[in-house]
This record gives sequence, structure tokens and C-alpha cells, in this order.
Amino acid sequence: MATFIIGLVILFGGAALYGTLCEKVFGPDDRATPAYAKQDGVDYVPMRCWKNSLINLLNIAGTGPILGPIQGILFGPIAFITIPIGNIIGGAMHDYFCGMICLRDGGTQMSEMIRKYTNKGIFTVYNIFVCVLLLLVGAVFVYTPGDIAAKQVFDFSGAATDPKTWIIYGVIFLYYLIATVFPIDAIIGRIYPIFGAILMFSAIGVFIGIFAHGYPLLNVWDSWTSEFFDYGAYFDASHFIPVFFVTVACGILSGFHSTQTAIISRTVKSEKQGRMTFYNMMVLEGFIAMVWAAGAMGVYNLGLQAADATLATDTIGVVCRDILGNVGGVIALLGVIVLPITSGDTALRALRLTLSESLHLDQSTNGKRLGLAAPVFVLVAAIIVWAKMDSNGFNTLWRYFAWSNQTLSLFAFICISVWLFESGKSKFVWMPLIPGAFYTFICSTFIANATIGFNLPWAVAYPIGAVLTVVYVVAIVTYGKKRAARAALKN
Repeated sequence: MATFIIGLVILFGGAALYGTLCEKVFGPDDRATPAYAKQDGVDYVPMRCWKNSLINLLNIAGTGPILGPIQGILFGPIAFITIPIGNIIGGAMHDYFCGMICLRDGGTQMSEMIRKYTNKGIFTVYNIFVCVLLLLVGAVFVYTPGDIAAKQVFDFSGAATDPKTWIIYGVIFLYYLIATVFPIDAIIGRIYPIFGAILMFSAIGVFIGIFAHGYPLLNVWDSWTSEFFDYGAYFDASHFIPVFFVTVACGILSGFHSTQTAIISRTVKSEKQGRMTFYNMMVLEGFIAMVWAAGAMGVYNLGLQAADATLATDTIGVVCRDILGNVGGVIALLGVIVLPITSGDTALRALRLTLSESLHLDQSTNGKRLGLAAPVFVLVAAIIVWAKMDSNGFNTLWRYFAWSNQTLSLFAFICISVWLFESGKSKFVWMPLIPGAFYTFICSTFIANATIGFNLPWAVAYPIGAVLTVVYVVAIVTYGKKRAARAALKN
């Protein structure tokens, strides 16, 4: 238990210090934000700080900060330390600068940020990459809440042959379509406070229950072997680097978040609200990840649930019901279901906005927005049907989603680095370069070895990752210095 508490101190204490540094480096001021300068009643709408923060949290926190830590804690109590450190210097910093740069640049979406701070080749690759990822996010976040609702709330089979499964999917799908097409304050701004209340009950209820029930959590200085599972053996056999950091994903870092902070950049009233809206909400997602990692370790060590990565969704139900009872457990499960739903809807909204900006399509009416959304939803539906009908479909879908999610962040770190160079703040470029370099190694090594990638042995994958990491850092520094020189000449 002590390591878990130490991790929480690192998370919140570190966030106070590093969040202050991020804010100082960026330098928010009193200029008019896009919510006022471009107010249109659809996407550019001034909203209160608490509402923006809540919407951003629900947008970014899908099943990643729950399913990821439940699987990641199998590596042992070291997860209680690596999650908060990575969150503070990686994920929260990433979210803050992405949101703030998009805000200052007029509420642009990430594709436009990539266009401005990189070159045509990177921009083209990014646009293809992000569109594929957002499609995968939309599909995954219909599938996972649909299955949890079917099996653990309504006690249905969840099978592809059961019509009730498709009815649940259909309801979620219809909500996504409405949230994608209609004005953000008309749908998301009104319903999210309800979702937020359920989410907080779920997270706080499980957190309190961990202490109230005295869950047996291991410390890093203890033996990593409990009565029912050997965490040390799993750590040794499963390549902590890179597998852990791809598995945990959203609790530490998520490239998907940049597409969501860009949306919120259009509704923020003041740049000075950015730290709460972007940085602190990612820290809160890290707290959710820590809670679920601890809850999972507790039920594994008590023998209430088999410690198996393939049973992560089953573990959610065991934790909720053991801690909160049948009624409270169902409410907590609803909080878990809320997370992917509130990420899936805005993922598809972000995809519509990205396509409209890239293709210069007018989105001023509901009809025009529906016309662009229709083919997107057809593709999402096709992916869901395939994943459900194929016996290994969802496992393949999830693996590609997890890896591409982390890889997407590398594009954002490039932009943040170049922005710092152009803004005369090159002495702080280490802030995005450190997590960017680390995750270049993580993502390239993982895909080089993975069966869904190049299936190379680790002895080959690690050197490939090291070389690509060096290339990534050198290329960013070289390009950034050139952009800084050009900016200096213009001034």
C-alpha cells in the first residue's frame, strides 16, 4: 500500500510543480480566445472553465486508463511509480501544450498544427494516420462499452448472434451521430455534467474502497509474488520496455488526446484556464489509472479474479461489485461505460472537423455536417461488424489501436518542439524531446517485434528502436533551429 500512496504523492505533488513550469514556459496572457474571436454558436462557443475541464476529461478518458492499468499492473508494483512520473512529464505536458498552441493559433485542429510546424511529407502522413486512428477509436469505443453494458449491466450474452447486443451498439452509435453533427453546447455541454457525476462516483468509490477493504497491495521493496500470482516472473518474461508503456497508454500518454484538446481550444474563455482544462485533467486521468491498477492488484492478490490480461473487462466487474456491492457496483460500471462513450463521440467529432479543415468543406449547417459524417459512420459500422464477427477481430483491432495511439503523440512532440524554437524558448525544448525520444524507442521497438508488426526478434528490435530514436531527436533539433533562424529573420 505504501508504494501506491507514494505514487499518488508523486502524481499530485509533481503535477503542482511541473504544471507550474509548463504554464510559465508557455506564458498564457489576456488576449481574446477563439471562443470569442470566432464565435459561431457551433464549434466556437465560450464555455465555463469547470465545464470545459469536465468535457476534456470525459473526452480523453476512454477505456485506456482502466483496461490499460488493469493489464499493466501485472508487471508489478513498479507501475505505481512509472504511471505518475510518465503522466506528469509526458502525458500532461503533451496535453497542455497541444491544447494551448491550438488555442493561440486560433482554435485550429491538430492537422493544421502539424501543417504549420512540420513539412508537407509529415503533414500527409499524419493526416492519414490520425484519420485511421480516429476511426479505430470510434469503433473500439462502441464495442467496449457495448460489451460491458451487455454482459455486466444487463446480463446478456454479448454474442454477435444475440440481437440485444446490436441494439445496445445501435443506441451508442446513434448518440455518437447526434454528438458529431449538432452544436457542441447543445449536446455535449448539457449531458456531460451527468456523465461526469457518474464517473466521479465510480473513481472515488473504488479509491475509498481500496482502503476501506484493506486491499493487499505490494510494494516495490516487497517480494513481487503473492499467493495467487508472481508479478516478478511476469515482469521478467514480458519485456517491461516496451510492452508496459504501450499497454498502460492513456494513463501515461495518449496521442489521441491532442485531437480532443484541440476541440476544447475553441471553447476556452481565457488562456489562463488552460492549465486546469488541459494539464490537470490529464493528471486526473492518471489518478483514475492509479485507482484501477490498485483495484486490480487487490482482487488478484485476494484470489477474487484470475490475474490474466485477457480477462481485463471481467476484472472491472469484480472490482466494482466487491468494493461497492451490487447496486453501487452497477453505478460504478456505468461510470466505466461513460468513459469510452464520451471519448468515442468526440473522436468522431474530431474526425469530422479534421476532414472539413483538410478538404475545406463548409460545415455551417446540420445537413452539411451530416453529409460529411455519413461516410465516416459507415466505415465505423463496417469495422465494428468485422471485429464482432471475427473470433480474433477485436484483439487485433485493440492492438493496432494501442500502438497507433502512442505513435500519434510523436507528431505532437515534433510540433511542440518546433513551436518552442520559433517562440525563442529553445532552452526548454528538452521538455517535449525527453518523452518524444522515449516513446520513439517504445513504439518503434514494439512494432518491430510485435506479431501485428514486423515480427522481428528482440535482439534486432532494440537496436532499430535506438537508431530511430537518435534520428528523431537529431531531425527535430536540426529542423527546429532552421525554423527559429527563419522566424528571427522575419522579425
